[in-house]
Amino acid sequence: MYLLGIDVGTSSVKVSIVEASSQRKVCSVQYPETEAPIISLQPNWAEQDPLDWWAYFKQALWKANASGLYDPKAITAIGIAYQMHGLVVVDKQQRPLRNAIIWCDSRAVGLGNAAFDALGKTFNLQHHLNSPGNFTASKLAWVKANEPAIYEQIDKIMLPGDFIAMKLSGSISSSISGLSEGIFWDFEQNSLSTSLMDYYGFDKQIIPEIRPVFSEHGTISKAVAAELGLSDSVTINYKAGDQPNNALSLNVLQPGEVAATAGTSGVIYGVSDQLIADPESRVNTFAHVNYSADEIRTGMLLCINGTGIMNSWGKKLFGKELSYDQINALAATSPVGSKGVQVIPFGNGAERMLHNQLVGASIASIDLNRHDTSDILRAIQEGIAFAFRYGLDIMRENGFYPEVIRAGNTNLFLSEVFRKSFVGATGVPVEIFDHDGSVGAALGAGIGSGYYSDAKDAFHSLKPVYTVEPQQVDVYETYYQQWKELLNTKINLK
Repeated sequence: MYLLGIDVGTSSVKVSIVEASSQRKVCSVQYPETEAPIISLQPNWAEQDPLDWWAYFKQALWKANASGLYDPKAITAIGIAYQMHGLVVVDKQQRPLRNAIIWCDSRAVGLGNAAFDALGKTFNLQHHLNSPGNFTASKLAWVKANEPAIYEQIDKIMLPGDFIAMKLSGSISSSISGLSEGIFWDFEQNSLSTSLMDYYGFDKQIIPEIRPVFSEHGTISKAVAAELGLSDSVTINYKAGDQPNNALSLNVLQPGEVAATAGTSGVIYGVSDQLIADPESRVNTFAHVNYSADEIRTGMLLCINGTGIMNSWGKKLFGKELSYDQINALAATSPVGSKGVQVIPFGNGAERMLHNQLVGASIASIDLNRHDTSDILRAIQEGIAFAFRYGLDIMRENGFYPEVIRAGNTNLFLSEVFRKSFVGATGVPVEIFDHDGSVGAALGAGIGSGYYSDAKDAFHSLKPVYTVEPQQVDVYETYYQQWKELLNTKINLK
């Protein structure tokens, strides 16, 4: 018996097949192998065609099936993780009406800020735990205001993972966790937010049926099963945004536990048993995968848009012919502090932790006679680590003081320079696990299908492959304060 995990990322779609009894990853494939395009028709816009996600998923699964490492017909349950906050709109025939407006698109900031002011700061933080900001509800408001002909044709709205589930099964559903990430959920009333829906003028009929995260979200259609080589009895038993799912994959489910990721964007995600809201909405609180009104489990999420995408930008400009392993090795030849080069990585849309400012990315203090490629590549990774430290300090203001952070052995955490910079700057050890989002989604499907009795059962074999302890903390602190001074100068100039 096997479980299929799907992770709909910004740069690719990844699938993993996990043997249910041993919890062993049997096969893992991503498609495309190069980064998927982001469509930017205007400055600060970011879109992707949801039909591309579907095509990428099929290509990845066909390649995995061709490996011969498992019997595709023995897959019994599917779990889906996905890039958060995206907006997909479909008509009654379940056809996308436009490109998806994805998480790093900044066009709706003004609409979200207006909603925050109109409904009131106290109301929003008590009921939504967030400002409507640039989240899914505000993106939908932008479509309503600017593309009324499209808006009138909308039958259902959904998040990226909901779309893949719909294509697999024909069923459309959401969850409290999913709706909360779009700022559609009222935690105070434990229901769909009537106040926000009424403010934006949304018809409640466009919201999908609400189901628990760990439950059946549809059965694969016979036609799709035949196309993909799967059994037509396979069920979708789990759907969650990539950051709650990453936390699940690291068994971060209880109060005080913390996970981190450093992919295209960077996240620190801490679990609480309180309905906590940052007074300045710099970090955001959503319903975690195991949230219920009776047992509150929320995830406080610090998101930094410009992390891995800054590293890939540096690779394109300064190491185009090099692999990421070679980039990391070259960066390691520069000393801590990058000989004074400083990088501000915020070039991927408005940054929530900086009050939704468009700060932009920059490289500072280059000495043309002293610095080379290694210094710039190291400064990029250190700048990203310093951005994490800046955000973690905001989480500390809100009562989160992690003693350890868990992370998957993937993306920027594969780099020794970044790992040491991260723990040196934050002063917090990091436990590295050989798990990723697609494996977490597969195990989530095992929980939702009832194969595992609970998360403890699903993750009983999970152990860190190694732990990175903070070193040279005082040295990193000095360079962080210099970086922070540069950032404050840029913010004050805005």
